[in-house]
Amino acid sequence: MRVSNVILSEPPAQPDPADPHAEDLALIARLNRGDDDAAAAFEVLYHKHKDWVANLAFRFTGNRDLALDVTQEVFMYFLRKFPGFELTAKLTTFLYPAVKNVAIAQRKKASRFASNDEVLVAMPAGDPVDEATRAGQRKAELAQVMASLSDGHQEVLLLRFVDGFSLQEIADALDIALGTVKSRLHNALATLRNDPRAQRYFEQEDTDD
Repeated sequence: MRVSNVILSEPPAQPDPADPHAEDLALIARLNRGDDDAAAAFEVLYHKHKDWVANLAFRFTGNRDLALDVTQEVFMYFLRKFPGFELTAKLTTFLYPAVKNVAIAQRKKASRFASNDEVLVAMPAGDPVDEATRAGQRKAELAQVMASLSDGHQEVLLLRFVDGFSLQEIADALDIALGTVKSRLHNALATLRNDPRAQRYFEQEDTDD
């Protein structure tokens, strides 16, 4: 099976599954058996999960081109698992460490060639700002609060509320104890609740609804 042909082809028309995890298991079983339509099974898995992988890769790299490279590499890594791959959790739970590790490696590699000019940020002018700009400023403040958290606390918070992982899925993806996940999440949320910048953001979100 040629990975490049699979990844670059158009997405197949597929109905929305009632149980996405069950569909993944069925597709993986076809890949393990080496059925005649194994390439099509991989294609469905790719197009089903590629956006999540790319967005996660961008979270770690901050670069769209690098995120696309990470996406390709992660799915090639996944394909090399067959035959004989056994999925014991959700596919996103399995893929998360691979995306994280590949993305961090790509980011470090790219940073060796980045110029200092690429990290300069323009400061806002002192002119009156419109509501959209104020909203952007509030989100920037929230990002600053997030940045004050440790990497581990940020990671748990994003997995829970951005990726929708359960607490146990977070524990499995990060290979840490469930109690550690709960502790990090509790502390991260407490930091957000107690920081005035985060409070202003959520208060404004409530008034906008």
